[in-house]
Amino acid sequence: MTYREKLDFIAASAAEAGCRILKDEPLASHTSVRTGGNCDLMIFTPDSETAAKLYFKCKAIELYTMVLGNGSNVLFTDDGFRGAIIAAEYGSGEVACDGETLTASASAQLSAVCKAALENSLTGLEFAYGIPGTVGGAVYMNAGAYGGEIKEIVESVRAILPSGKSKDFTAKELMLGYRTSRFADSGEIITGATFRLKKGNREEIKAKMDELINRRRERQPLEYPSFGSAFKRPAGTYAGLVIEQSGLKGARVGQAQISPKHANFIINLGGATSSDIIGLIEHAQKTVEEKTGYFLEPEVRLIPSEADK
Repeated sequence: MTYREKLDFIAASAAEAGCRILKDEPLASHTSVRTGGNCDLMIFTPDSETAAKLYFKCKAIELYTMVLGNGSNVLFTDDGFRGAIIAAEYGSGEVACDGETLTASASAQLSAVCKAALENSLTGLEFAYGIPGTVGGAVYMNAGAYGGEIKEIVESVRAILPSGKSKDFTAKELMLGYRTSRFADSGEIITGATFRLKKGNREEIKAKMDELINRRRERQPLEYPSFGSAFKRPAGTYAGLVIEQSGLKGARVGQAQISPKHANFIINLGGATSSDIIGLIEHAQKTVEEKTGYFLEPEVRLIPSEADK
């Protein structure tokens, strides 16, 4: 099949599955940093399972593809994406409570899971309140904040394998580390997760959630588009600290800026391009390494415009 025939085939398959289909879609509309070129084909599925099945259909015909969550930890290039991006519809994710466990589909917003925990007086997820993204993305990168991580509360994860079969992985099988998991390289697509929490006092849980969200508002530039943290934490220190020590707070490339409020945030001042952000990331890496000896590894995933690039 030609490239165009592959796109048409996947679009037809998506239409049969009841998906919403967008062609030549601006990726800036689907990422938290609000940059990126256009995607040749974007497919919004009614649930995570349909997303996974379409993903493997794309792989079977060698069409460049990825599953996108909330777009909060990815950077697409200004050239866009020559293939198909698949995402579950916003708000399609379900959350269910059973005793001290919460089970959520991969497309559920992490904030919705935190609110469900509060409603059921379950403690353990407070750290995640305010982290942008979906359950699938949070598991994929072992999201964490304020001393907590997904690996501390996840009990199991359901995923679809390249064979098309569904499998439940135990916590030990997830290979959760600092901003990584088995899914970074396995080719398996997360469709849901179960979290093991504990009964707590509803007022105390709410107070903790309020405290953390207020801390975010005070210390982070939430008024601007960004990824959240731009760099991973170097061993023995903090990315924001070494960036600030290197005199980079407020540094700019085009309309991308290292936030004067929090040095580990790269913000879009309005009209920034992905090239601006990449340039600023590289400038920060070079400057910090020269001045402190630390190498900053990006937390954000840079997505090539084409396969094998």
